[in-house]
Amino acid sequence: MIAGVKTKSLRMHHDERGRLMEILRRDDEQFAGFGQVYITTAYPGVVKAWHYHQMQTDSFTCVRGMIKLVLYDARKDSSTFGEVNEFFLGDENHTLVQIPFGVYHGFKGIGTEEAMVLNCPSEPYNAQQPDEHRLPPHDTSVPYDWALKEH
Repeated sequence: MIAGVKTKSLRMHHDERGRLMEILRRDDEQFAGFGQVYITTAYPGVVKAWHYHQMQTDSFTCVRGMIKLVLYDARKDSSTFGEVNEFFLGDENHTLVQIPFGVYHGFKGIGTEEAMVLNCPSEPYNAQQPDEHRLPPHDTSVPYDWALKEH
């Protein structure tokens, strides 16, 4: 696991009225502060990558559909420099993944339906000075291939 990455298994509670799933609480070990909460989506096969933050910690989960979330540690001073982590999140695996600042991340919609991702970043988005450092999805400086891996 990349240094500083934390995960939390999420539990769906069911009853005759419907379902409830707590995602992040301020008393959780994974809580890094509150900036905002937003939802983004990806259609099947769409890749949204790469970016990292210099100040912001992200807390991602997929609340509908499935995604492959990929992290790459490009922090030269990190004990896990150069490592790649993959997480399959969504309907089949309710998990929260906390991504520390400085770690590249991106995701791909997998399966047959639009995936809905919820993020609770530690900082609010600043349109005048965005804490967003981006690379294209297939940039070779990140050692990762988004193609389907058939084993």
